[in-house]
Amino acid sequence: MSTMTELRLTRGESKHSQDMQVDKKLPGKVLGLCSTRYGLALIVHFCNLSLVAQNIIMYITMVAMVNSTDHQSLLNSSTEWLPVDSLGGGNKTPKSLPAGVPLYDWSPKIQGIIFSSISYGMILTLALSGYLAGRIGTKRVFGCALLASSVLALLTPLAADFGIASLIVTRIVHGLSQGIGSGGQFALWEKWGPPHERSRLCSIALSGGIGCVFCFFWFVLVYDDPVSHPWISTSEKEYIMSSLDQQVSSSKQSLPIKAILKSLPCWSLCFCCFSHQWLLNILIVYTPTYIGSVYNVNIRDNGVLSAFPFIGSWITGILGGYLADFLLTKNFRLITVRKIATVLGNLPASAFIMALPYVNSNYITTITFLTISCGLSQLCQAGVYINALDIAPRYSSFLAGVSREFSQIAAILVPIITGFLLSQDPEFGWKYTFFLMFAINLLGLIFYIIFGEADIQDWAKERKLTYL
Repeated sequence: MSTMTELRLTRGESKHSQDMQVDKKLPGKVLGLCSTRYGLALIVHFCNLSLVAQNIIMYITMVAMVNSTDHQSLLNSSTEWLPVDSLGGGNKTPKSLPAGVPLYDWSPKIQGIIFSSISYGMILTLALSGYLAGRIGTKRVFGCALLASSVLALLTPLAADFGIASLIVTRIVHGLSQGIGSGGQFALWEKWGPPHERSRLCSIALSGGIGCVFCFFWFVLVYDDPVSHPWISTSEKEYIMSSLDQQVSSSKQSLPIKAILKSLPCWSLCFCCFSHQWLLNILIVYTPTYIGSVYNVNIRDNGVLSAFPFIGSWITGILGGYLADFLLTKNFRLITVRKIATVLGNLPASAFIMALPYVNSNYITTITFLTISCGLSQLCQAGVYINALDIAPRYSSFLAGVSREFSQIAAILVPIITGFLLSQDPEFGWKYTFFLMFAINLLGLIFYIIFGEADIQDWAKERKLTYL
């Protein structure tokens, strides 16, 4: 034939391009913490802190909102006024409580439904938000989501006063905005994150994880890519663009849905994120309840004790990103680093949680185990959670949204199943809950270890038709 069509890869031609940790040809590397991209990561960090705080505040306040000592006396009543001595006797009872604090008669099952309701909204928007962010820009998508989430968080107490149905509907709508915010930010690092810095940048951004105020900073200071940023230095802009030259394409092509559905590496992301989300939901949703029910501590002390694990996770999350990037500079293969981080963030963390019922005679040991578990769990941020940037940088925002949307199924199931187990048998319910979590976590981890990859997949590479 006089002419033939040849598919030529215009970017990422090297078979081992993902294992090249430092590109020696990059001009003018700008690695300082004062650079624009690190400032951007810090802004995203505080915005994520707002989103996470707005998400989990219900799990903390539930201990104070529910009369756990006498459900039967409050049947047929939606709210009562909180008496001074209603949270238990002995030295651990608060000496005084604010007048006019509403008290709700919500069983563990009802609490589980309330906890899971926010996830119904999130599961509808995570993948869509990732796609939209890649198409119209992260700045608009994430900024609007943060503003909506902040307003809805302020309306939650009012919704609770109107009844359980109003609260659930509000939390579902709140979940829509949370999903848009959580899934819509990954497109940022497709254009701002040099490959060997993505672990630390994502970890800084995600380690937070107060609302309306930060929306102002977001819209003023955040830009979708280095090219449109008005204050970035020329040397940093050239460094970022050069480091991404082999990965990022400005062309907007349709999503290869069929190829994604057939991709085992993509499914490994989804299953591993699902299993890890199961662990995180046990930690986030039920840590305050577990501390309060097992040790009967008062509200003030419970809040302080519940905070210790998350302080540890904040520190470990940031350090884990730096450690991952450090290993990459020492010629560790990218997939090896991702799997090491994922294993360390799953297996030890779930094992410490599973051991809690056997050390419940000592609450210092319990808090220590929870702190270690919560801290280690954040290592996955440098592992499976940013793996989408490795296997398909051109579709990373969409894949990150899909994997997180799939993992939100766990956020729906955990409160429902745990609420059922605790209502059936309060003593053994915690053991069953923790053993189930460990089994699910282990299965998801094994699937990821077997099928997880870090090379750019064939369907994610840009192809161009040339005629010879």
